[in-house]
Amino acid sequence: MNLYAVKAIYRFEMARTFRTVVQSIAAPVLTTSLYFIVFGAAIGRRMQTIDGISYGAFIVPGLIMLSILTESISNGSFGIFMPKWSGTIYEMLSAPVSAFEVVIGYVGAAASKSIMLGLIIAVTARLFVPFEIVHPLWAISFLILTSITFSLFGFILGIWADGFEKLQIVPLMVVTPLTFLGGSFYSIAMLPGVWSKIALFNPVVYLVSGFRWSFYGVSDVGVGASLAMTLLFMLACLAGVWVIFRTGWRLKA
Repeated sequence: MNLYAVKAIYRFEMARTFRTVVQSIAAPVLTTSLYFIVFGAAIGRRMQTIDGISYGAFIVPGLIMLSILTESISNGSFGIFMPKWSGTIYEMLSAPVSAFEVVIGYVGAAASKSIMLGLIIAVTARLFVPFEIVHPLWAISFLILTSITFSLFGFILGIWADGFEKLQIVPLMVVTPLTFLGGSFYSIAMLPGVWSKIALFNPVVYLVSGFRWSFYGVSDVGVGASLAMTLLFMLACLAGVWVIFRTGWRLKA
């Protein structure tokens, strides 16, 4: 493995984050803090507990997951899109760097940013609502696994997009609605009748449920199902990346 190449890509992407720290870190943390103030502090005081957990604490895992999904996709897609847009990707493709090393560099940097952001938001949330993490190792595992998985998805999105507009279509029109409908602010058991069954077809339900279980030991679906769905989506993304580099789709044209 060409560790020098991996390190160069990784360091470049991480340096870009710290050059734009307001957009990369401060803005997501501020936005999430507003959610805690409005939903956790203001509305939460008037809400009943859910599964014995105060509403403010209940939404913490969902809000962290909402930020992780959004930022992972954004970081993963923008990182590979910029070399495509500027034309420097052809230099990288002609260099003695394998597809595996390229993916590790870009996806590793995107996932690192998301993990860092998730930890900052978790600390920030503690300032607004009291909560404890029952299974901290599982929480970190879900955080890392989700960050890597959706950074891979963002990587695929960045290769697919041929303009800045397309970078925003999937996160805004697909991922964000699925996250809001995936139990971030409520338990799907609260949905009436058949809607609680339909919600099980939303993959984000499994991510939020598994992450919430690591916090409080309660979930809408089994933790095994949450882990299996996350790993399945990761494998699908890895297969997609393999096909892209195997065929040169959207890279060599």
